[in-house]
Amino acid sequence: MRKALLPLVGLAVAVALVAPALGIGGDDGRKVLDAKVLGSVSEPYTGSANAIRGVGGGGLPWEIGDANASLRADGRLHVDVEGLVLARRSPVPANLQGTNPIPQFKAIVSCLTTASGAATTSNVSTALVPASPTGDAEIDTSIELPSPCFAPIVFVTSPGGAWFAVSGR
Repeated sequence: MRKALLPLVGLAVAVALVAPALGIGGDDGRKVLDAKVLGSVSEPYTGSANAIRGVGGGGLPWEIGDANASLRADGRLHVDVEGLVLARRSPVPANLQGTNPIPQFKAIVSCLTTASGAATTSNVSTALVPASPTGDAEIDTSIELPSPCFAPIVFVTSPGGAWFAVSGR
């Protein structure tokens, strides 16, 4: 009997160790994303033609001074951007270059997950936060992540959901 239980105990231990690494169950506070750099939208990602995980880019190219994003398995999200402004080049109109004309930003967290046994993408939005004319904003919130949440990506977006900056660059 003892020999028959040993493989089952070994399997239970393996599942307990591997499941969190696979995104299963992850409701603890472990950091699952720690992006020290975010990339700004540029051609060919402007507009909806080359959307990333269903999230279209802003209609014009942007640039970013400094940014970071962290996401924990329990849904705590912190995003800090400085200098997220329209690019200082064409095709941005000269009078808008280097400015942020959008008074509010939000974040979208995109996860690869499963639904009814099929792989799918789940995008979860935060509430809007104030953004300065110089492109500074801080998002500090908690969101409900899908389970599992594989390969999370964090976007900084317009109120309508067009992305200006993204983790993973």
